[in-house]
Amino acid sequence: MLKDLIIAALWSISPLGEAKVGIPYGLLHGVNIYLVLGVCFLANVLVFPIMMFFLNTVNKSLLRWHFYKKSALYIARRAKTGSGDKIRKYGFYGLIFFVMLPVPGTGVYAGSIASYLFKIERKKAFVANTIGIFLSSLIVWVTTLLTMKGMA
Repeated sequence: MLKDLIIAALWSISPLGEAKVGIPYGLLHGVNIYLVLGVCFLANVLVFPIMMFFLNTVNKSLLRWHFYKKSALYIARRAKTGSGDKIRKYGFYGLIFFVMLPVPGTGVYAGSIASYLFKIERKKAFVANTIGIFLSSLIVWVTTLLTMKGMA
């Protein structure tokens, strides 16, 4: 069970799934339903400070390389066109909603990048991302539990 909890937490930190994958993984492998929610949520919250550190320090150094710069500009353009209007218009609440959506391409990684690109104050961005992660985790948790009981 500890191994499955660790794997669920690692999925929750991963940009390939975040808590949207970690929670179902843990539940389907028999981890305590409340423990998996808490651990996956907290693991996903850890992504924000890691991403902010990366964007503020490492990113600036890597921008010298053509391939990295080209990729970073592509991601920045995509983030601005995909979510930019909503986040600009609704600010804090737009960021919560964007991070909350339990679909691919949204989540704390995209929310962190959007916070950085739109220069949202770090404390506000952290709170918005955390609320969004919690709501997304709750949606995935409830949906997975209902599905496992044959109700969804």
